[in-house]
Amino acid sequence: MTKSSRRTWLTAAGSALAGVAGLLLPVFGTAGAAQAADSGIHVSNGRIYEANGNEFLMRGVNHAYAWYPGETDAIADIAAKGANTVRVVLSSGDRWTETTSSQVASIVADCKTSKVICVLEVHDTTGYGEDGAAATLGQAADYWVGIKSALQGQEDYVVVNIGNEPFGNSGYSAWTAATKTAISKLRNAGIENALMVDAPNWGQDWSNTMRDNAASVFASDPRRNTIFSIHMYGVYDTAAEVQGYLKHFVNNGLPIVVGEFGDNHSDGNPDENAIMATARSLRVGYLGWSWSGNGSGVEYLDMVTGFDAGSLTAWGNRFFHGADGIAATSTRATIYGGGGGGTGGTAPNGYPYCANGGSSDPDGDGWGWENSRSCVVRGSAADTGSGGGTGGTAPNGYPYCANGGSSDPDGDGWGWENSRSCVVRGSTADH
Repeated sequence: MTKSSRRTWLTAAGSALAGVAGLLLPVFGTAGAAQAADSGIHVSNGRIYEANGNEFLMRGVNHAYAWYPGETDAIADIAAKGANTVRVVLSSGDRWTETTSSQVASIVADCKTSKVICVLEVHDTTGYGEDGAAATLGQAADYWVGIKSALQGQEDYVVVNIGNEPFGNSGYSAWTAATKTAISKLRNAGIENALMVDAPNWGQDWSNTMRDNAASVFASDPRRNTIFSIHMYGVYDTAAEVQGYLKHFVNNGLPIVVGEFGDNHSDGNPDENAIMATARSLRVGYLGWSWSGNGSGVEYLDMVTGFDAGSLTAWGNRFFHGADGIAATSTRATIYGGGGGGTGGTAPNGYPYCANGGSSDPDGDGWGWENSRSCVVRGSAADTGSGGGTGGTAPNGYPYCANGGSSDPDGDGWGWENSRSCVVRGSTADH
């Protein structure tokens, strides 16, 4: 996505040709048996883990920092809504004003203060080959090498997304070689963070270029620590397309996240319900586009109006509070305490809360399985007292809202019942 008049995902002329949306033919490959990195955020057997071995499912939001560097509260506001990850737009200076090393260090510090994982991405590569203003992946790699001091030592907290949507719908067959070369450049420079690579075709991979070459790209990383990112807009307008693409990666032991998606788009109507439900059922991360600041006719993709955390849009409300959304499925990284806010504890029905939240509950009924016993997903239908009228008291001493999220119109976790404040069970205020 981009703030310019020619938006990355908006140039969907290409990205979403209706006829190519069905090109998701199954061509399988394997990731091989190479060992993943075992420090910091890392990949193992197609899944993403923290250094301590805890599986980490990204549930996050994109934030357009490069165009709105003055919106210094955005990361904290996103975290307060329950997201565990923020994907931050940076610029290498090839197209927009360069995000300096000191700015990157400040962004990382903000992520750590707000207890979210940072996915940092260079946006200047968007649509290369079709958009004449776009930079190459090689230029993006040079930028990362130039600011590596802001990345080194942050492997527990930072994922490096080398370049946003690095090819448009022209010349995209070069994606595989260009991606391998960029990975090599970063590793040779001593950058050990987990890497993320976006698909070509404006991120949507209708050509299956990333899908069919992902195994060889993964194997090219000497640390075996590269995550693949698909952007789902108009190409992914049916559940079958969403499921088919994501299942290919999961079935072949290749790590995949949905790095961008929305509930509407100029190139078609993505099936956000299928994207979020499939991500939950397959234990795949997702990062919604975007917090605020969209223009050029796609303002509907703002999750909040004017960077005001108290002004959720319809898309924002769906993303944070709807089925399979942030409130229901996001769990804080254990590097920050984890376990749904780190409070642990026991549900009113006597069962322990699931330390890994919704990721322990593949069928979505509120019951999970951890440490060889049943557990309850905090805030789910199985969490007796969450919206069921039984009440109880939050760890901070305030009563739980008997009516759950319906008592919390602005979505900040605080409600109002019986002439006093109450806490929505499982929200960011539940600590």
